[in-house]
Amino acid sequence: MVTDWGAVNDRVKGIKAGLDLEMPGSDGYHDRKIVRAVKEGILDEKLVDQAVERNLKVVFDYIDHRNPDAVFDRGRDHKKAVDIESECAVLLENNGILPICVDKKILYVGEFAERPRYQGGGSSHIHSSCVASALEMAKKKQRNVSYVKGFSAYRDEKELYEMKKAIEAAKQADVVVVFAGLPDIMESEGYDRTTMSMPECQNELIEEILKVQPNTVVVLHNGSPVETPWAEKTAAVLEMYLGGQGVGEACDRILYGEVNPSGRLAETFPLRLEDSPCYLYYPGDGKKAVYGEEIFVGYRYYDTKKIPVRWAFGHGKSYTTFEYSNLKLDRRKMQDGERMIVTADITNIGERDGKEVVQLYISDKNKTPLRPEKELKGFQKIQLKAGETKTVSFEIVEKDLSYYEEMIHDWYAPSGIYQIRIGHASDEILLEEEFEFVGKQMLPMRVDGTTTVGDLLKDPRTAEAAYKLFGNVMAQNEETAENSEGEADAEMLKAILEGAPLKSLVSLGAMTGEEQEQVIAMLNRAMGSEQREEK
Repeated sequence: MVTDWGAVNDRVKGIKAGLDLEMPGSDGYHDRKIVRAVKEGILDEKLVDQAVERNLKVVFDYIDHRNPDAVFDRGRDHKKAVDIESECAVLLENNGILPICVDKKILYVGEFAERPRYQGGGSSHIHSSCVASALEMAKKKQRNVSYVKGFSAYRDEKELYEMKKAIEAAKQADVVVVFAGLPDIMESEGYDRTTMSMPECQNELIEEILKVQPNTVVVLHNGSPVETPWAEKTAAVLEMYLGGQGVGEACDRILYGEVNPSGRLAETFPLRLEDSPCYLYYPGDGKKAVYGEEIFVGYRYYDTKKIPVRWAFGHGKSYTTFEYSNLKLDRRKMQDGERMIVTADITNIGERDGKEVVQLYISDKNKTPLRPEKELKGFQKIQLKAGETKTVSFEIVEKDLSYYEEMIHDWYAPSGIYQIRIGHASDEILLEEEFEFVGKQMLPMRVDGTTTVGDLLKDPRTAEAAYKLFGNVMAQNEETAENSEGEADAEMLKAILEGAPLKSLVSLGAMTGEEQEQVIAMLNRAMGSEQREEK
């Protein structure tokens, strides 16, 4: 166990909690505290020995497994970097402009075209062996490309001459590719972004170019989502992220169709910062930040709240089209310890070979409190030739239906109905099927005055007794309502009774206080055996 840099508050307590290595160290200051704590009996020396042993195991593992015959091939590794980024880049929008025809007159705008931002800021910086820009690759392959700087890759500062030059050049081009994104100064380690906006000089130039050239493609270089107010006007948007030293070559491959894009978003791009689930909670008061969104982060929040987004989790376009069909579940009822096999057919109905990322989500249809609308439980990337069909297969187990239940300090899958949802993205579900899960485990329940009638009617351990106790009352209410105002009142009275805590039935005159105490005792006795087994 190792800290992030400078994260230790109390080294002695850290060792007691299992912290083996403090980084970057304290020039012996905390070491002396450890020695003093051991001498004073505050810290067990065995815990110090354990931390030392764990550190030495890492060192010895490295020494024991060194390979003297290993070959460091920079050229081979660079090719891997290009191939990997070619798979990872995400085509966010495309009206058909991409791939670009090589006989078109093409204009590159933006300093990222010749100086790509390909890695993160701060201590993540490395010295790469080879970085070829998109502009360099275009020249190397003799593409019909001209270049105007337009704006700096390093700062948010308008250069009026460059902007005017770019706009005039855009009028003369057949296709404009704007290389935009976030400079190092706007996202790095050690501090947080305060906005999701790109540099204003970039947004302004993109808008001005779009006024004179609708065939405009935007290529993004950024480490996290940005607001894109111009997205709907562009011909295409290609997200390269911080794609490593192969980013320029991969970008060239995709722009001109040497590679069919197949990356998918591993995060959601909201329309604006205010739409994000943490907007009201972060950064807090400067001392404490509350994770008020709890499990509702990313697509779990946007899908559950049905908030429109710019691009959803899992989104990504291709130069071909895929069709989903024939969803099958090998069983309709699943029990503890069983596995379910889910299959679906994917067909490439386009004219180009391509890769599709098939995503499987599961929805809990049991109205379980604080569960997302759906959750990703598996995905597969498959390659399909034009016209080819392949069957994808997923295995579902009880853990895939579970959430972490604090009441039992363990994972728990409620019995009931679940839905398998297969699709291209979290907002593009194409196939759906339901199944039933029957679990043996039940959550502990203690009946008291705050327990509602509805809770008792839903729980199989108390349902029979609850119907005997309250069935007549519910029936009488329904009969009274139907004789007076009709079905609507019957439903209202039923809802009121189901939501009523047992203690309120006394004030409503449905039972006396003594009867309520007897009912609570009887219901707890009825589930006593189950509770003892759970304990």
